[in-house]
Amino acid sequence: MSDFLLPDIGEGIVECEVVEWHVAEGDVIAEDQPIVEVMTDKALVEITAPEAGIVTKLYVPQGQIAKVHAPLYAYQIDAKHESAGSVTSSVADQSGTDEMPVELPEHGSDLSTDTAAQKSGGEYAGGYKVPASPAVRRLVREHSLKLADIASSGKDGRVLKEDVLAHLDQVSPTTASANAASSQSALAMPANGTEPRVEPLRGIRAVMAKRMVEAASTIPHFHYGEEIDVTALLSLRERLKPLAEAQGERLTLMPFFMKAMALAVAETPILNAQLNTAGNELHYYPQCNIGMAVDSKAGLMVPNVKRVERLTLLEIAREVGRLTTSAREGRVDQADLKGGTISISNIGALGGTYASPIINAPEAAIVAIGKTQWLPRFDESGAVVRRAIMTITWAGDHRFIDGGTIARFCNTWKGFLETPDAMLLHLA
Repeated sequence: MSDFLLPDIGEGIVECEVVEWHVAEGDVIAEDQPIVEVMTDKALVEITAPEAGIVTKLYVPQGQIAKVHAPLYAYQIDAKHESAGSVTSSVADQSGTDEMPVELPEHGSDLSTDTAAQKSGGEYAGGYKVPASPAVRRLVREHSLKLADIASSGKDGRVLKEDVLAHLDQVSPTTASANAASSQSALAMPANGTEPRVEPLRGIRAVMAKRMVEAASTIPHFHYGEEIDVTALLSLRERLKPLAEAQGERLTLMPFFMKAMALAVAETPILNAQLNTAGNELHYYPQCNIGMAVDSKAGLMVPNVKRVERLTLLEIAREVGRLTTSAREGRVDQADLKGGTISISNIGALGGTYASPIINAPEAAIVAIGKTQWLPRFDESGAVVRRAIMTITWAGDHRFIDGGTIARFCNTWKGFLETPDAMLLHLA
């Protein structure tokens, strides 16, 4: 029997929360099969089995804290490393009971694969693991489905969320209702209906709480609001969307926001500077690493696109798509979370019009983008016209950024967005 020790996840992390076990004691597991999901203060991490075997003990219950380099679970290695008979004998000896011992199938047999598939919610088909993200696997488990039964549309047979939803649409109403009722039962209030549900504040949410308090209490915020006419920008995006889709990329407005911001930073570099801890030096960064706030299930995450000033709109779109997907799954690489110099919070994507953002320290500024609305405006001749108006609110570090500075910077950024063709003159 071997103990699996929680590995060093990096970034000085010494502990993490066990979010969900995908196996139970006595389960047969396959090599690289997902075993458990743990939450660090950075992201959700999936831990897979180093080799095939039988799970004999789970050391850390779900919802509890696991320590790095401490045993996470114990397992009995399979016949690849020792005979099935010795494994059975060992498991029986460890159990200390008269119960029938778990027999491990011979290595390479069909039974081993089938058993692993049954234990992991049908994640194996034809002897191969069905590729799917942790979020999709969770959705499959919540509806008591099997990945192997779902028609995949993703690359290399990957099951996507849309595939699961399409599969659910084909399920009979009775079955769907039963599954929905089962998944909701865990969220039911106590019988008396008077006690609140208690949930520990851990992982990314705990870090967010700490950092927001620090930023709001240590940085004097200066807020500045403005309206931007994005009618021409929307028209340009519609013309470019088919070209981007032909390259396999989804072109949103975010790449335009970022590119215009990098160009504005070149004219007002103090918006891309940071004050040192002692508060006596300004550090001006040559690269513009623009963060974007993502509302993930794990909590607020702000991954950043590196060196936006050097990227094309298509390259930025590719990075935005990659980071958004990773953040929503709670699996952003540590490198993508570090090194940000200025941030964007697109609250308008959820329907908000105005917001007063909190600076993502140690950055100097952040902008909250509200939803775009079609509103009446006067043109140069005084006629009322229909224009797409977007509201934005800046927050700046008032220790070294004053109102005039952020207003001039915003005017430059606004100019590029209202006349997007002008950006062509500044592209390398």
